[in-house]
This record gives sequence, structure tokens and C-alpha cells, in this order.
Amino acid sequence: MKKIGMIHTTSATIENLKKLVGEMIPRTEVVNILDDSMLNDMRLGHNVEFVRKRWFSYAKTLEALGVDVVLSACSTVGEFAEEANEILKIPVYRIDEAMAEKAVQTGKRIAVFATLESTLLPTVRLMKRKAEEMGRDIKVETVLVEGAYEALMHGNKTLHNHKITEKIETLAKVNDVLVLAQASMASAAEGMADMEGKVLTSPELGIKKLAQCLKNM
Repeated sequence: MKKIGMIHTTSATIENLKKLVGEMIPRTEVVNILDDSMLNDMRLGHNVEFVRKRWFSYAKTLEALGVDVVLSACSTVGEFAEEANEILKIPVYRIDEAMAEKAVQTGKRIAVFATLESTLLPTVRLMKRKAEEMGRDIKVETVLVEGAYEALMHGNKTLHNHKITEKIETLAKVNDVLVLAQASMASAAEGMADMEGKVLTSPELGIKKLAQCLKNM
């Protein structure tokens, strides 16, 4: 039985990712570590180096627990995962990498939506790096969906999703791809069947890539 270690910065990602693993990588154990203080520190630009050290310590703890891979469930700290991948003896993945790859392959004009400003810059850097690796020319537009994250944290997923879909609709015609940068935003795409293939989210794509990686191990 394979074992996946996941590091979360919000409780909003735990159940959905666990469900996807159950569907796409059956007979797999998931070990979750949640530290929601990391996300708040990243939002405020507070003690970022300490966040990095904490993230590394969680990844090393998961390695010591015998997981086969570590997955960063948060795009804001995705670059820490890439750094940890060079240090740990086991693979470390970021949930949004597969989404970034597909976005770059799909279109030239990409709109990146986030409910937290701290997620935008690392996501754009990932998109541009993937574009360079693939030899593709892209133009990235960033959109902060204000108030959506707060709504989600207060348990109002309906308002959270509405704010996101409202923003998406205003930019759908002028962009080839619409990227929801955070895994916690994925539920907003569920009611947008008319934009299937154009709106990309990270959970399903990320777990699908992880399944392939585990298969090849």
C-alpha cells in the first residue's frame, strides 16, 4: 500500500483531496498535516522564513513516517515544496503544477484567479516557468477575488463560489484559459459546465499526476 503525506494550510482542502485520492489512487493511505497559521503569515508577509522552516519540518516528519511522496496542498507555499524536493529522499509535489502545465498547453492568454493575494505571484512564476520550459509564449492576467476567502472561512461556500464565478464571467471572453489558483477554489467550477475545459482547477489534475507518478515508482 502506498502512503501519501499532505501538508495543508487550510482545512478547506483536506476532505476534497482525500476523496480524490480514494477515487483515483485506491488502496492508498493519506497522512495529513494542517498548519493554518502558515497561510496567515504568508498573507501578511510575516515570518516567511519561519514558515519555510516549518514547512520543511513537516515534510521531513512525513518522510520519517514512511510516506512515499509528499504533496503541498497550498499554492502559496508551492515553491517551498519545489525546494524540499531537492532535499528530501522522497519526491515532493505541488498540487498546482499539473494545472499550470495544462494551462500553458491550452492557450496563450491566461487569467489567474485567487482569493488570496499571496497566491498570485507564486502561481504566475510557475506559469511563466512552465511556458519557458515548453517554449510557449503566454500572457498572464491576475485577478484577486476579494471577500471570497473570508466567506469560505465563515462557512459560506455559496457566497465564496458566487464571487469567483462572477469574476470569471467578466473575463471569460478575453482569455483562453481561466485558472483557479488555489485548491480551495475548486468548488466554484462545479457549476460552470458551459466552460468545461476552459476553467482549470488544481485538485483533480494534481492528484491525477500524483497517481501517475506513484504508478511509475
